[in-house]
Order: sequence, then C-alpha cells, then structure tokens
Amino acid sequence: MFVVVASRHDEAAQALVTNWAADGASLLTSKDLSSVGWRHYLSATQDSTAVVGEQVVRVEEITGVLTRLPCVSEQELVHIARQDRAYVAAEMNAFLISWLSGLKCPVLNRPTPTYLLGPAWRPEQWVYAAAQIGIPVRPVQRRTPVLANVSPQVLDAPPVSVTVVGKRCFGDVEAALTHHARRLADAAQVDLLTVRFSSSDSQADFVGAELWADISIPDIADAILEYLSGGDAKC
Repeated sequence: MFVVVASRHDEAAQALVTNWAADGASLLTSKDLSSVGWRHYLSATQDSTAVVGEQVVRVEEITGVLTRLPCVSEQELVHIARQDRAYVAAEMNAFLISWLSGLKCPVLNRPTPTYLLGPAWRPEQWVYAAAQIGIPVRPVQRRTPVLANVSPQVLDAPPVSVTVVGKRCFGDVEAALTHHARRLADAAQVDLLTVRFSSSDSQADFVGAELWADISIPDIADAILEYLSGGDAKC
C-alpha cells in the first residue's frame, strides 16, 4: 500500500489518495498518530504496525510514502486537549522523524532531524547551495517595507518552475535548467523538489526552491507513483 502523510486539510493529498485508490493508497493524518495500534520497533520491522486511515496495518505492507506535512502543528490537533497540544505536537514530530527514517520502502522525501520534508533550508541556503555547484543565482535581498509615497518598482516576470521527481524533471524550460534542478536536488539529497528560475531560457538565474510539488498535475502525480512503486525513469 502507498501512504500519503498530510494535513487533514490538504485537499490535494485527499484527491491524490482517491485517484490512487486502486493502488491501495491511504491518507495518514495527525489523528492516526494518536490512535491505538502503533508498534515501532527499530530492529524488528516485521513486528511493527502503524495506523493509516484509521486502520491498523503491518509496516511491511507499506510499499511507498509521500510526505506532505512539514511538521505536526498544534492547529492540527483539535482532538487533543488544548493545554496538551504543544507537547503532543512535539512528540508526534519526533516520532514521525524516527518512523519515516526507519522505513525500508521509498519515501519522498526522507526527513531530517528538524523537518519532515527534508532539509529545512532558508532561501539564502538554497541560493548558496546552487552557487556552490555552478548554477547562476539571483542574490537574496531583504528589504524594508516600501514607503507609501514611493512609487513601487516594476516587478520581474513571474518565475518558472522545474519539478524534480527522482530522475525525472517536469517544466516547460530548456534542458540546461532541468539539469540544474536535478543537480540541486542531488546536492540537497532529496528526490522531490520544485526549483524556480527567473525565466525558461538556459541563461536564467536560480531564484528559489521548495520541498514541495504540485500533485494536482497528472504527470507529476504519475511520476511520484512510479517512484514509490520502485521505478524511476530518467529525464
């Protein structure tokens, strides 16, 4: 079965699980984390169980996981007493990091000690990482609010995006940018990444990245399913 770890309010995740119903997909939310049935053994995966979609399943039955939840927030825990939510959220985050890290199946993306989606890099860190591997970058600028009597600057055209799913890349851009995006994903040690550039031509600057993907796009959703199934075609 495939598991999508997401907020109960994530409509895109719910739609994806519905589309993958024939493949045995199910949604895992914070409510499942506080349900009876979990057994997490670090050295005995065959004896471990999880609660997914309010059902107890053997962890060995899980064949792939897509993580859509950056962290468990207090706002998710409406079923927990208000005074306990901060503590429970912290414990759930710690547990998910351990559980997702120990799974033997494909996981997009593997968590880090501080973030369920992967490395919790700030914009400056993404720019630095891109520059270190030779990708042209647009410097990050921190600005004070524009005064009311100052004419606003003309904004650049909206950035274009390249989404990396394993070895596959999606985006209406020149090949050089898909190559840049895949190299940046390698540098961050992730297999799901959306990379933004200033334009679609090969000389465009890198302007940002996020550990997220628009799963409402059929080609991207299909690529994620293929990755979780153990296949991973090249770009």
